[in-house]
Amino acid sequence: MSSADPRRFLYRSLDPQAAQQLATKHLSGCDDGELYLQYSASEAFGFDDGRLKTADYHTTSGFGLRGVTGETTAFAQANEISESAIERAASTLKLLDPRTTAPAASPPRTNQAMYRADDPLALVPFAEKVALCETIDAAARSRDPRVVQVSVSLAASWSVIDIVRAGGFVAHDVRPLVRLGVQIVVEQNGRRETGYHGLGGRYLYGSLLEAAQWNRAIDIALAQALTNLESVAAPAGEMPVVLGPGWPGVLLHEAVGHGLEGDFNRKGTSAFSGRLGERVAAPGVTVIDDGAMEQRRGSLTIDDEGTPTRRNVLIEDGILKGYLQDRLNARLMGVEPTGNGRRESFAHAPMPRMTNTFMLAGNDDPGGLVERVSDGIYAKSFGGGQVDITSGKFVFSCTEAYRIRGGRIAEPIKGATLIGDGPTVLTRVKGIGNDLELDEGIGVCGKGGQSVPAGVGQPTLLIEGLTVGGTAA
Repeated sequence: MSSADPRRFLYRSLDPQAAQQLATKHLSGCDDGELYLQYSASEAFGFDDGRLKTADYHTTSGFGLRGVTGETTAFAQANEISESAIERAASTLKLLDPRTTAPAASPPRTNQAMYRADDPLALVPFAEKVALCETIDAAARSRDPRVVQVSVSLAASWSVIDIVRAGGFVAHDVRPLVRLGVQIVVEQNGRRETGYHGLGGRYLYGSLLEAAQWNRAIDIALAQALTNLESVAAPAGEMPVVLGPGWPGVLLHEAVGHGLEGDFNRKGTSAFSGRLGERVAAPGVTVIDDGAMEQRRGSLTIDDEGTPTRRNVLIEDGILKGYLQDRLNARLMGVEPTGNGRRESFAHAPMPRMTNTFMLAGNDDPGGLVERVSDGIYAKSFGGGQVDITSGKFVFSCTEAYRIRGGRIAEPIKGATLIGDGPTVLTRVKGIGNDLELDEGIGVCGKGGQSVPAGVGQPTLLIEGLTVGGTAA
């Protein structure tokens, strides 16, 4: 194996042929399973109060050995990639019942590549990354005298993966990921407000080093902070809500997307369980999950079981068409895997997860949707939220929102939360803008104690009625 081959990090103490032999030896008696080998390197810089506060660099490697028989999974992992460690882990597979059916077929091969294999950490010197953070900090502070604090975060990771199955199947992937975040705090007459903007994806640092990119991040974060300086208390009650394009798709991701994952639906615990072919949303609502989009944060060339990612139509014109599937749930439900088997790292077993999830554009003019609202809310950006998967009930806080009065966007508001449930919200969509946007590469999805990068998106949406939690008297 050449010194330029990324797989050299996986096979420093183990021969590739030995890995295949071990997988065949220990997984041939299972319905399904794999030996998942991973090496990853990551770094993170935190620049705050005009100086570098943190600079972290971390590498890790290890394997996860998973065997599946029926509905039962046996999984063991270790941070040592060696024949002896894999042999010890294989003792866990003895807990499985013997296979009684034919083993699951290996995933299809793919020649697609959603990103380059270069290591973003190694291509830009340390000093240049620190200088970028320093430049952004200085530029942000020079924008407006009301800026009192600037925080810049810069992070990257590079992961090398082999997925080895019984019978000699090996799938390989090398995954870059970068992210830049800018947070600005402004102060006026003793009042402080915050604005934030981030961007990133599965590419190299080069794009983030471009002045046009980080200047735009500064401008957006500053504009949000200054807008919030003028905000007034949000109203409360049920009212029409217009959701802006792009990042507000995180509400769709959380309130609807998780409910369309295969494990919840196989177990009958989702609000969408058993509803294939039924109308679950208003006409015109089409929801897609697409892991095969070049350089997007949620994209993967193959998922973490070796299945090529693809474009999956979940809801089409309001009709439920399918669920997101990993191999285990797809086999038990009698359908194909959809390329959505994901795991945080080698130390975790895969489960069905979203990649890039978004609603397709409609035909409405975004400004016209606002004009249709006499009294309501325009939500441009969201912060944190909470969702109950079983019911789809959610609570999301707005980081930038405005009152709509007489069909026009009026004063900014503060403290607004949107409360509702995903299945009901889908039926209350009354207008779909022609301005689909995807988020700019900052999303992190949590499920079952695991976090993975994900993408979201949507056009401007008019929703007939959502409960708005506010603080106005």
